Amino acid sequence: MSADHSNVDSVSPQSVTDRVRSYFDPATVGSLAVRLGELLQNHFEKLSRREGPVLNWNLPESNIAAAVESLKSERGDDVPQRFEQLVQLAFSKGHNLHHPRYVGHQVPASVPAAGLFDAVASVTNQVMAIYEMGPWATAVERALVNMWATQIGLKPGTFAGFVTNGGSLANLTALLTARNVVLGDVWESGFGAGRPQPVLVVQSDAHYCVARSAGILGIGTENIRRVPLDERRRMDVGALREILEELKQSQTPVVAVVAAACATPIGAFDPLDEIADVCEEFGVWMHVDAAHGGATAFSDQHRHLISGLERADSFICDAHKTLFVPALCAFVFYRNREHRFETFRQEASYLFDPSAPGMAEYDGGLLTIECTKHAATYGMWGITALYGKELFGDLIDHTFALTRRLYQLLSEADDFVTLHEPQCNIQVFRYQPAAVANWSAEQVGNLNRQIRRTIIESGEFYLVQTTDANGAGALRVCLMNPMTEEGDLRHLLDHIRKVGTSLINNASM
Repeated sequence: MSADHSNVDSVSPQSVTDRVRSYFDPATVGSLAVRLGELLQNHFEKLSRREGPVLNWNLPESNIAAAVESLKSERGDDVPQRFEQLVQLAFSKGHNLHHPRYVGHQVPASVPAAGLFDAVASVTNQVMAIYEMGPWATAVERALVNMWATQIGLKPGTFAGFVTNGGSLANLTALLTARNVVLGDVWESGFGAGRPQPVLVVQSDAHYCVARSAGILGIGTENIRRVPLDERRRMDVGALREILEELKQSQTPVVAVVAAACATPIGAFDPLDEIADVCEEFGVWMHVDAAHGGATAFSDQHRHLISGLERADSFICDAHKTLFVPALCAFVFYRNREHRFETFRQEASYLFDPSAPGMAEYDGGLLTIECTKHAATYGMWGITALYGKELFGDLIDHTFALTRRLYQLLSEADDFVTLHEPQCNIQVFRYQPAAVANWSAEQVGNLNRQIRRTIIESGEFYLVQTTDANGAGALRVCLMNPMTEEGDLRHLLDHIRKVGTSLINNASM
């Protein structure tokens, strides 16, 4: 007797096939892309008029609840209408970096066309690991590596480079290479009992990812030697020489000296040529975190800030910072191209085809921590090919000049104190009116932190906070939106005054 299948799910295989095909329907893709273009244009027009908040502030629990609710769509929902609703929801909940009053982190209001080229890579899912999986992505990345390295001053044919996902991963990868080159067989043998403890010599204001790298690489965060800073908060070259001499006398292995161009707190550029002289004198690996400052290579006016970068054994530069392309797009460079295969001394036979050994030269998976990697350079490639590399110099010069104007406005005001003269597009300062003349540095710092919190939650501006060399709070502006104007900066100072006065009055009551 045959089994009764009357209660089995009656969905036919054909209906499943039809649904799957609908997900890939070319007409649907085209109509959604057209509508997205319209929505983006409306969004950018609104921001250019300075309408709406910079940061759509909501408590985390509220946003998570809204995200959970957004997932409750029925299969029968009208796709074009639902698509528009979801895009608008993302706009209404997200952070508006293209709002001219975004003056916050070192994340740019990216050139919009770059995002469109990135969308081409995302929609068509261009990936990299081996050349045959991403032939154009590999070619584009290699062309941009050569362009930037040459702009910095490396000689064609002598260097190597690649792109990875973010400055933290870029620094880790470069320092892993340094560790393997300097310590010999550590990749294979590890840190045995007979091996002397190595150290990492680091600029005191180095990004926290450098300390993370020390922990990940087995060096240990307690084995970081921090080099004191000079009066401009740059690495003190005299102190560096003393530290390296001490380590030489004690026969302590130095994995690398890590300099900054520029350091995050105030945007200070280390004197790279002088540091290179000392590193060459002691025969130690020089690494530079040029995530923010490497882009100055494209500016005739500001490229002197990274003089000596081409002498480093390794360095990193983030295109998703001051080249104004979407995150993430971080470059790693080695001055000696032979070092490129020292990072990972291993094979993966299922990936790398022995019948075409010449292709290994173009297989990015041999160089990076990632295997499958998004084609991160489509955005940078697109706008370089569209506008010419001169646009990068324009963006650097414009935002640096605007920061200089902010410095002048602050210096002319008697109720603000600047903590440094800017070298780039970063300015740190405090609101410090006569009413707080008798307050301690800690109290003034806390006032500035409260001002910042009030402002960002209101959505009027987005700026960040930091600390000075003594740990007191301060306000930090990084001008990463080329559409910001002097009027916005004046309004920022007036708004800080307004919020600050209210907080001071409340504290006095």
